[in-house]
Amino acid sequence: MLLGIAYFPPVSYFALIAKGMTLHDHGVDPSIVYIEACENYQKQSWRNRCRIYAADGPAYLNFPIVHEGTHELPITKIKVDYSTPWLLKTKRAIISAYESSAYFDHYKDELFAIMDSRPETLFELDLNIIKFFLSKTGISADLRLTEKYIPTAGEVYGDDFREVLHPKRPNTVLRDLGLEKPYFQVFARKYGFISDLSIMDLLFNEGPDSILYLKA
Repeated sequence: MLLGIAYFPPVSYFALIAKGMTLHDHGVDPSIVYIEACENYQKQSWRNRCRIYAADGPAYLNFPIVHEGTHELPITKIKVDYSTPWLLKTKRAIISAYESSAYFDHYKDELFAIMDSRPETLFELDLNIIKFFLSKTGISADLRLTEKYIPTAGEVYGDDFREVLHPKRPNTVLRDLGLEKPYFQVFARKYGFISDLSIMDLLFNEGPDSILYLKA
């Protein structure tokens, strides 16, 4: 399976990874997942934005990058721009959205420590966050980075989901996996259940039971 790097990726991202994980009597066979590390940066993608459930409905969070010939640089070379207070604003937005969720206090310190470490590159920041959520949701995955860019990657890396998951395009991933089902959300009484938000929405609300949602 081939996925693009993503910032607080949507639930569907982790559901795809969980699909490849096999449980058996002697343990777990991890899902083998390739992360695209050789593409150039793409704007308006999940690479530096995510969607959460705020008090007034769904909201996007993103972070700025340093523009140094961005479109000519591989994704691993894109630097995060810490010259603006986006990090503080992002943490405040997450707290406002999820401080009353059941498991927020349990996970927030470790998650915020990753953000406060200020990884230099977009890729490092995103990958650290992905690894955090894999660990906390209980998904076993063997993450591997691509070594060259291949436009049609099916024969080399397996199913290609790089462009399937995109904030501008709807997808049927959760439906195809039989995972179109609600879970508790803090503001659902006001706006109803919202599907396929950032994985943080699932983890903060469901905690250790997140794996039961992700693994059909």
